[in-house]
Amino acid sequence: MQGILYEEASIWQFLFITVILGGWTAWRTGKSVADSWRNFTTLVPYVLLLGAAIRFVHHALFNGSILAVQYYAVDTIVLLLLASAGFRFYGTRQMTEKYYWLYARVTPFSWRAK
Repeated sequence: MQGILYEEASIWQFLFITVILGGWTAWRTGKSVADSWRNFTTLVPYVLLLGAAIRFVHHALFNGSILAVQYYAVDTIVLLLLASAGFRFYGTRQMTEKYYWLYARVTPFSWRAK
């Protein structure tokens, strides 16, 4: 998978920077967009900028290529998945706590009308 999904010598570098560090930041970005009652399309530009920042961290720490479109796309897709999960999790929580008489939580990521 090295060379396809990540360019570092070890997958642990990719997992630490993109999944753990970037994923936590993406999750919090999804939370902040959901908390401000904005829609999902507001989240996408934030994640695109976050993907560029994560590429810079790869470049600064491990001398990775900063302008590689393939690795930027992989990082951004991973971040978008985690940001979407955070957005849905906190959106569901927000809807079911603020409007408890109208909605009930079905899963951590969805709700239904009562």
